[in-house]
Amino acid sequence: MKRFALLLCFLSLALSARAADSSTDAGLQEVQALGSINGQALACGYAETASRIKTVIIQHAPKSRRYGAAFEEATNMAFLDQTKKEQATCPDGPTLSGQADEATQRLQAAVPVPVVK
Repeated sequence: MKRFALLLCFLSLALSARAADSSTDAGLQEVQALGSINGQALACGYAETASRIKTVIIQHAPKSRRYGAAFEEATNMAFLDQTKKEQATCPDGPTLSGQADEATQRLQAAVPVPVVK
């Protein structure tokens, strides 16, 4: 009976860890999306949009190496892709800003900011 209870305990811990990991993955995808938009904004000279995205990441993304690396990698890849295209056309500012707003809302839904009491 004790073995069964122990097995049940381990199973519940494993399932809760898996559930937590899936919500982390959703937030990670949004951080990568914001990084990609940030890279485009930097390459196209939209400093205000890039600054706003960085503020969102600082305020809403979990503070971990994994999230920071994902954001930086996506930023670098998008920046390089935008700058190495010959005669690449940049999206207009409002379009890029709108994409940043949408990704911000998805990040906030995926990783809500904890309420401090």
